[in-house]
Amino acid sequence: MNFEMVMQDLEALGKERTKKIYVSNGAHEPLFGVATGAMKPIAKKIKKNQPLAEQLFTTGNYDAMYFAGVIADPKAMTEADFMRWIDAAYFYMLSDYVVAVTLAETDIAQEVADKWIASGEELRMSAGWSCYCWLLGSRPDGEFSESKLANMLEIVQNTIHDSPERAKYAMNNFLYTVGVSYLPLHDKAVETAKAVGPVEVKRDKTKSKFLLASENIQKAVDKMQLGFKRKYVRC
Repeated sequence: MNFEMVMQDLEALGKERTKKIYVSNGAHEPLFGVATGAMKPIAKKIKKNQPLAEQLFTTGNYDAMYFAGVIADPKAMTEADFMRWIDAAYFYMLSDYVVAVTLAETDIAQEVADKWIASGEELRMSAGWSCYCWLLGSRPDGEFSESKLANMLEIVQNTIHDSPERAKYAMNNFLYTVGVSYLPLHDKAVETAKAVGPVEVKRDKTKSKFLLASENIQKAVDKMQLGFKRKYVRC
């Protein structure tokens, strides 16, 4: 399938209701409103195709950009490629669920994510912390430095309340993911989550929301989900 065929198929799959949901989360035109599950048959035909993924990602069309992440070949992407992608990711569903997810399947994931976390820019920070969540939730514990992750927990404890809104979500999720998926630091993550307490995130036009990682970690413990690892990062 070529670029034009993919765009035609995506447009045909678009639904107004789905489009409204995406827009309410921060997407803007151009977009079709394609449910992610509806993309799977097209993805099966294409499998991985990095040149096509690049064409789709540069359209600025949300659905095409999302689908680019589905068919991307992460191992063919360089740090410069990921920097281009994060530059174009204009809201969290792209930064955290397309760019960060794709980065998590590479050997340079931690190196690039560290730079994004240190950037001070909201969506870069969000993508960086989210990338670690995808990594910790899918890779063996032995692939990580315990001391580095312990230091990252301290950074979360000391800075989360003053961080940008989307970064707060990702940092809170990092606390949860370390507590559930990285067994060497389960106790420290629980301790840190309790010290952090409720995290207030402000949302447009609606009341603030409060995130509580300690409660969610305990729910996972109750469900005997400690040590959970997913088989695949991307669907």
